[in-house]
Parts: sequence; structure tokens; C-alpha cells
Amino acid sequence: MMLKHTFLWLIGGLMTGGALAQERISLESGAVRMQWGAAQQGFELQNLSIKKNGKWQPVPHAGGEYTVLYAADKPSGSPETVLNAAGQPILFPESIYRYIIPLWKELTSPVQLNTAGEAWHFYPVAAKQEGSKPTFSAGNHRADMEATWQPDPAFPSDVLVTITLTAKADGYFSIATPTIANWRENGFSWAGIPGYFQGNAIEKDFIKSAVYMQGIPGKPILVRDRAASTLAPFVEGKNGVTMSVIAAPGTARDPWADSVKTQTVWRLGLSLMNRKGQLTPTLYHPVLGEENSFLRKGQSATFSFRYTLQNADWYTVYKHAVNDIYRFPDFLALKSTRRSLTDRILAMHRYVTNDSTSLWRTETFHGMKIGAQAYLGGVYGSEKDAMKNSDYGAMWMLATIMNDPVLQETRLPFARNFKLQQQATEPGFFHGAAAGQYYLSKSKRFTEEWGPYVEPIATTYYVLMDAGNVLLFNPGDTAMRRELTAAADRLLSWMDAQGQWQVAYDQATQKPMFREVDDLRPTFYGLLIAWKILKQPRYLAAAQKGADWFIRHAVDSGRFLGVCGDTRFVPDFATAQSAQALLELYEVTRKEKYKTAAVNTAKMYTTSIFTHPVPNTVTKKVNGVERKDWEISQAGLSFEHGGTFGSANYRGPILLASHAGMFVRMFALTKDSLFLNMARAAALGRDAFVDDATGVASYYWDVMNKGAGPYPHHAWWQIGWITDYLLAEAEMRSGGKVVFPRGFITPKVGPHQSYGFAPGKVNGTAARLLLRQGLLSCENPYLDYYCAISTDNKKLFLVLLNNDDEAMSASLRIHFDRIPVTPVDPKDGFVVKMKPYGIQIVEIPLRG
Repeated sequence: MMLKHTFLWLIGGLMTGGALAQERISLESGAVRMQWGAAQQGFELQNLSIKKNGKWQPVPHAGGEYTVLYAADKPSGSPETVLNAAGQPILFPESIYRYIIPLWKELTSPVQLNTAGEAWHFYPVAAKQEGSKPTFSAGNHRADMEATWQPDPAFPSDVLVTITLTAKADGYFSIATPTIANWRENGFSWAGIPGYFQGNAIEKDFIKSAVYMQGIPGKPILVRDRAASTLAPFVEGKNGVTMSVIAAPGTARDPWADSVKTQTVWRLGLSLMNRKGQLTPTLYHPVLGEENSFLRKGQSATFSFRYTLQNADWYTVYKHAVNDIYRFPDFLALKSTRRSLTDRILAMHRYVTNDSTSLWRTETFHGMKIGAQAYLGGVYGSEKDAMKNSDYGAMWMLATIMNDPVLQETRLPFARNFKLQQQATEPGFFHGAAAGQYYLSKSKRFTEEWGPYVEPIATTYYVLMDAGNVLLFNPGDTAMRRELTAAADRLLSWMDAQGQWQVAYDQATQKPMFREVDDLRPTFYGLLIAWKILKQPRYLAAAQKGADWFIRHAVDSGRFLGVCGDTRFVPDFATAQSAQALLELYEVTRKEKYKTAAVNTAKMYTTSIFTHPVPNTVTKKVNGVERKDWEISQAGLSFEHGGTFGSANYRGPILLASHAGMFVRMFALTKDSLFLNMARAAALGRDAFVDDATGVASYYWDVMNKGAGPYPHHAWWQIGWITDYLLAEAEMRSGGKVVFPRGFITPKVGPHQSYGFAPGKVNGTAARLLLRQGLLSCENPYLDYYCAISTDNKKLFLVLLNNDDEAMSASLRIHFDRIPVTPVDPKDGFVVKMKPYGIQIVEIPLRG
């Protein structure tokens, strides 16, 4: 229980005793003005203004109240009972969700609910001013507090604050950022904590807000720095003013401080409400009961942070935190690499064509030989016998671009059969739907990841996306075409009159499940695929209806749902897929609302990318190997799912950067450099996570470079996203001189797309993509490339990319014996010079 008046500040005595050095204190920069005045309780912030169009505009509800939390004993870590709107205990989650039950217990602990300890709410009782630097102080029998304020000369919209607390008694202390302003529920237009919350409304439903990050929580809950992507909670008012409070770099935990994982250390708490429940961005350091919060009498704790106030939207202020305070663009200058991304594709080609390393298996099901890779992760009903194929677009793409007989003869036919058997074909409610992601060989059945249910989006994923990609390469596959048609019709029948789908249906009863949340996922994309393949107008009309509903209920309010069943669908990389799906719908319809929604969704997805801690060159040890801090940095990596329930809490982010190509496309569309910097930060210089032998990167950050681990099929996703990224960069850097048709999005993990099913153009010449083992050799690891051959076989193109921020000179050698062509000029070696992040297209004439 919160004790509001536990400690009495001796304000009256101090004021009459002359301890107030002066009655008015002020701070002013070119953009922010703050004025404090002596009042009954102490120095209150009586005026907070920002400059707008040359005039000072007051920020409503200024105050300046300070808060310090204190506990004599370490707060309990046991969960508290949380009540719903009807006053009944919330029982959540169900017992099957073993991965997230510990996270629920953390979320409902007293510290995270912000009910732990005793709260001091006070105003400073003494103040002094030296130039533009005011200092405030106060004290009681527990502690003394001193706070210094000053404008930041580099950023006029920023005010720097340092608070030092000195204990007068032993105990646990936590310093909150002062409430310089707060917003009424009807006075803000957007608010968020990057990595956790975003939205335009307060959500009183605890499960929706605190678990699914749908709306701003109606309680002053405290969240952990480990899943906060940028340490900058913000509120954008309806008056156009956005305020953020940004922790000084180095305040939060370092996830790998020295030689072991320190991901779960909690050093900074973030909230969108103060302890009294007023809407205001708030930080707490140290966190009550956590590291460095226990002080003995005479010991001190210091907290440095800044307020940013701008007449700008949330995204502008958020980018200021990312780019200017956490210096995200500087990260690219630190990066170096030992192998190119193209080299990784070629290594993974060798991996996926090796039955042993890729764990390729075949089984007989309904009289048909089906093939997939073993899956050793958790699956509902599995006896370690699960099988899965991940990225059909990448499988058919690589087989085509490499012209590889192993893939064409021993992989694709049986993966195709797997896909045909993966669809429910019995008449009835589920006819045409996906039967499940996984095949269990011992029980001979398909199943979903985490329960006996069927999701409409699974039909988009595991039938329409996959079958659609196969049909791009093999349009004459009539069986696959029938499968796609049945899936599209099933999806169409499940969509309601408004364009909405259910999250899932129970396999036994056919009743909707997970009714407490909406299907805020790009399920509509499956009907866009159906239109592109089948060209029936009803599918395009339905795709637009579904997208319109999605924009109103998801994009406009910042509410999304994920696709990972083991975390009960908390928001994840499906948000990135939504951006790409909306962008494709815009490309088909040319309706501006879809482009706007795509860009807005992509902006929101940038908050799924870590920007802290600031990478540096400190040497650390990882499994006995010395690594520079930047090599293992989380900065630039996306998480599988963040928030209070996401895997980012324990595992950190992931290395599967499916969003990279989409972000390059967003940069080309908007010229917003954040998209491009985030794409490159994720894709480049990640050798510390790549298995040397196979070229496969680990999935989760915390296992570093253990390769595919229990997820051998992930190599296909990695081949897919790397190709999408490289060709997106080539198109962008060449100004459209290198362009190849893109296929459909891959299922589940993000928005990367397939290539190679149709010719593109290089310098205006029709050409087909081409890669071969050993075709091009170069010792410079910063040179990435893709090849293409003209459709008349008269030109070989080398599309060369310098993936470094420094100019490059590289020697290349072509081994023409790897492809059945004869060059006009037999010279096979040459030197290229390229600008930082440059492109060079080499044309080699061939004898027809």
C-alpha cells in the first residue's frame, strides 16, 4: 500500500529560517523556459514553456514534484493478486504457457506494480542559482537530496538533470525523475515506452495493456530496462508538444558486462505514470530492491537524465534519443567483419544440401513421401519427432539461382508434398485451412505449435504464402493452385462483414479462442496473394476490406498481436510483416492510405530495435574468447518479442533480421536515415554470432555463435533475409538500375521476400539472378555481391556492394568454368574501387 504522508518535510521551518536562498529560480535555453517559485510546499515549477513560432507556449499542468521511494527491507519478489474491472482476481496465463509464467510473476510483483516501499512526494525547500544552472535541495530524517539542472548547449530542447541522494539511514532507495508536467487522459495523442507500450489511449484492461502492450496501462507499472529498446518514455500532447525523459547512457544494465550474461540485472525502471498515477514519462534509478539500491547511512546514489521538450511528434523526439543521445549512427563506424554476407549464403547452401548437418528427414504420410527438417524445440504433443520447413520462397529461390540438382531433386519435390499434406482437405469448417506448422512423425499428424487450435493467419502463412511462392516458380503446378484456391476461399469465409478475423478456433468445438484480444495481424495479406496468383477481383476487394479494418484497429491505435503461440501471441515480428503487406497493397492499388499506414507501422517497428547500451571497444570474454563490446552488442538487433512477456527478457534480441530489406525499402521511400542505419546495424558485422563452419547465425543473442542449434530450418530464413537485404540495397544504391521482382513475404518471422522466379533488369537489360559456388573470389570481406546473366546469355553482370563506411579497393577473380559461358575477353581478374556503401555494376560480354 502506498503511504502518501509518511515523511514530513520541514518546509515551514526552513522557509521562515531563511534557508530559501531566493524566491524565484529560472532556466532558459533557446527552446525551453522553466521558472520555479517558492510556495507553501517548497519550490514549485510554476511555468514550463517551449518556443513555438518565435513565441513561448506554456506546457499545461506543470508542477515539478519529486518522488523518492524507500524500503527498510528488500521488497518482496512474490506476485500480488491483480484484479480485473469487476474486482475479481485475474488468473493468467494458463498453465500450459510455461515460458511466460515466470514473467507474469515478475510483472505482478510489488516493485513492477509500483506499490513497493514508501513514497516521498515533495518539493525542494532550498534553491540557488549559478548562471543558468539552478540547484535544489531538500532533506528529512531518511535522506538528503540535491538536484542540479542545466540546459544542454548542444540541444536547446534538452534540459540535463543530475540528482544525488545521500542516505541518513540504512535502507533501499529509488530516485524517480520529477514530474515537471503531466497530461490528462483526454489531453494526449500518443505515448509510449520503446519496446513496451505505444498508443493513443489509456487501457484499463490489465491483460491488454500490461501483457499485450495494447494501449497505455492504467496503472503506474514499472518495466525493466532489459526489454526497453530505447530508454526514453515519451508523451505527445494534443497541443503538438512531445516530452520525453531520457536516461543518461550507461544508466541501464549491460547485458554482457564482462564474461557472463547479465541480461536480467535491473538498474533502470521505466513508466508512463508517476507513483500517483498521473500520465507523465518517468524513470527510476536505482530500482527499489535491485542492484545499488541499498545504501548505508552516509552512502550516496546519483541519477543523471534529461528532459526533451519539442514542438514535434513522438517519432521526432524518439529519433533524437536514438541518434543524438545513444549515438546510434556511430555504431556502423565501429563495425568490422571477417566474412561477407554473400559468403554466408554460399556456406549455408552447402549446409542445407547436407542431409546430416541440416537434419533433413523424409517420412511417408497418406501414401506420399514428405520431407522437412527436424525441429528440436518445444511443440505441442511432440516426442522430439517434429519436422518443419520454414521458408519455401527461399528454398525455391536458392534452387533456381544456384541451379542446384540436390535441391531440385532431393528437397523441393518432398517439401512440395509436405505442403500439400499440410492443408486440411476434409469437408467442413476447416477445409482449406492449414493443418498445423509441424508434422509429428510418431503420431503421424500435423499440429500447431502450442495447442489444438487453428488460426486464420496460419492459413495465410503456411498455405497462401508458401503455396504462392511455389506457384511463382512453378505456375503450372495445378495441385498447388487448388491448394491455394481452397485456402483463399477458407480465409474469405472466415472474415466477418467488417473485415476482421478471429485469433483462432478450437479444433474440437470450432469455437473461437483467445477472445480477450483481436486478430491484430496481417491476415489480410493472404487474400492479396490469392489475387496476385488467381486474379479474381473478389480476393483483392476482401484484402482491402481486411486491411482497412486492420488500419483502424491496429495501426491507428498502435495495437498489434504476435504469431508465436508459446508466448500466447504477444506482439512480435508480425508487426514488421504488416508494414510490408500494407506497402504491397499500396503498390497494387496506389491508394495513399495504405502507403501512409505502411510507413507509420514501420516507424512503430523501429521501436523493436535495441539502441542501447552504446557500443564501445572494451574487451570482454565470451565462452573464453575475447570479443570487443561492439561485436556482441544488442544495439541494432530486433527482438522476437519484447514487452513484459517477450523472449527479449531472458534471451535478448535475435539475429534473424528479416526486417532489414523492408527497412531499406522504407528508406528509399521516405529518406529517413533511421531505417537505413537500423537495417545495416542488424545485417553487417555480426560474425560473433555466426558459426564458422556453416555460416548459420544463432537465433537468440544469448547463445552467441552456436549456429542453428535446435532450429536447423532457420538457415532458410537466413538465406532469405540476407538475399532480400542485399538486393534491396542494390536497388536503392543503383537508383533502380538493379531491380528484380519480389515474391511473397515469408511466414512468421518477418517481411523478407523471395526472388529469382522471373527476370529483372540490370542497367536496362533483362537478366536472371545467378549464384554459383566459387564463381567469384575476393579476399575483401566487405564486398558483397549478387550475379545475374542476361536472358539472351550475352552478358554476365556482377552487382558489387561495398558494405563498409570506408572506401574500398578489392581484387576479384572470376572462375568462368563454374557457369557454361564463354567471355568475349578471357581476362578473369580485375580491381574495383568503391565509395563507402557504394555499388558497382560490372558487365562482362559473353559469346552467344
